[in-house]
Amino acid sequence: MKPYSELTKEELLALKAELDAAFEDVKGKGMKLDMSRGKPATVQLDMAEGLLSAVSSNEEVYTENGTDCRNYGLLTGIPEAKKLFADICEVEPNQVIVYGNASLTVMFDAVARSYTHGIAGCTPWSKLDKVKFLCPVPGYDRHFSITEYFGIEMINVPMTPEGPDMDLVEKLVAEDDSIKGIWCVPKYSNPQGYTYSDETVRRFAALKPAAKDFRIFWDNAYCIHHLYEEADRQDQLLNIITECEKAGNPDLVYEFVSTSKVSYPGAGVAAMISSEANLKEAERHMNFQIISHDKLNQLRHVRYFKNLDGVKAHMMKHAAIMRPKFETVLQVLEKELGGLGIGEWTKPNGGYFISFDAMEGCAKKIVAKAKEAGLVMTGAGATYPYGKDPKDSNIRIAPTYPTPEELAVAGNIFVLSVKLVSIEKLLENR
Repeated sequence: MKPYSELTKEELLALKAELDAAFEDVKGKGMKLDMSRGKPATVQLDMAEGLLSAVSSNEEVYTENGTDCRNYGLLTGIPEAKKLFADICEVEPNQVIVYGNASLTVMFDAVARSYTHGIAGCTPWSKLDKVKFLCPVPGYDRHFSITEYFGIEMINVPMTPEGPDMDLVEKLVAEDDSIKGIWCVPKYSNPQGYTYSDETVRRFAALKPAAKDFRIFWDNAYCIHHLYEEADRQDQLLNIITECEKAGNPDLVYEFVSTSKVSYPGAGVAAMISSEANLKEAERHMNFQIISHDKLNQLRHVRYFKNLDGVKAHMMKHAAIMRPKFETVLQVLEKELGGLGIGEWTKPNGGYFISFDAMEGCAKKIVAKAKEAGLVMTGAGATYPYGKDPKDSNIRIAPTYPTPEELAVAGNIFVLSVKLVSIEKLLENR
C-alpha cells in the first residue's frame, strides 16, 4: 500500500468503507481492554511472592546493626536498604535517603518544601510572583500534575532521541531566575523510551542557572528496566550525581528511584539520591513529617533481593514477560501502518511505553475511536502540561498490562482507529 496522501479521493473513500466494516465487526465483539496506564501485569506481581514471607517472625525483624524494624528510628532508612539503592544507582550509601512506597510522593514533597520553605536559604516559592518549570515533551503526566497543583507555570521543551533540547534548556535557565526546575525521566523516558546521551547528561551537570535554587528533578524510574538481556540492546545512562560533582554543581540535582515496578507498585520502596547539603535539608523537614518510614518493608526488600545481582536477575524475569508484548505491538504497527505516512512510533529498548505520533490534529479522535471499540488508552494530550498537546498528535501506548492475546486485539483496534481517523483528516483537506 502506498502512502495515504498519494491516494485519490475515490480510493480513500473505498478504503474507508472497507475499514468501517472491519471496525464495526471488532466493535460488535464488546471487548473491554485497558492500555491506559503503564501497570505491571498480574504475572509480574506474582513473581515477587517471596517478599510476603521474607520477614515472617519476630526473630527476623532486626537489621545488621541490631535495629528493631518494628519500632521507631532510622529516619533516613535502614543501612541495608541504603546500600541496595546505592548499588542500583552507582553512588555511596550516604548519598541516599530511603522513603516509603512511592517516588511520586518524594517528588511532591521536594516541590512542597521548596514552595513553603525555600531551598538553600532562598525565598520560598510561594512568596515569589512567578515560579516556572521546564517540561520535556512529550513527558510524564504525573510530573506535570504536581507542578500544576502548586500553580507553577510549565514551559514545554522538545524532546529528541538524545534527550531534551539542551540549547533551549541552557538558554532559558541562564536568563530567567524564575525557572526553578526541570522534570526529567532520563532513561527509557516516559513515553518515548529515549535515554539521554552522555553529552546531554554532562550539559545538565554543567548548567549555570540564574536561580540559585534551581534543581533538576531526575526521575530515574526505569534505570534497570531493560527489555533485552543482550548488553548491546541495553541503554546506558551516565551518572548525573557523579557528573554534577565533577562540574562543581553537587547540589544541582535530586535523583529519584523506586522499586514500584520491580516488586509491588503499591508496596515498594522509594529513595532520593543527592548531595550532602540537599539530603540534610530534606531530612530537616522529614523530622516534622514522620518518625520513620516502613522499615519492615525496606528489610523485606533487602532480604528478598539480597543484592544488586538479585535485583538484576529479577528484572530479567520481568523482561521475559514484557518483551514479547512490546514486540507484538511494534510488529502490528509496522505491518499495518508502515509506509502509510500516517504515523510514527518509537522502538525502545526498555521502560514501559511506546510513543506514537499521529497526523497533526488526530490524536484525540484516534483515542476516542479506539474507545468506541472497547480499548481504553491514555488520554490524548496527557503527555503535555495542562493536557494540551499543541499538535494533538502524541499518543502513549502502554503494552504491559494486557495479556498477549488481548494485545493482539488491542493492536488491531488501534491501527483501525488510526487508519480511519487519518483518512477522515485527509478527506477534509481535499
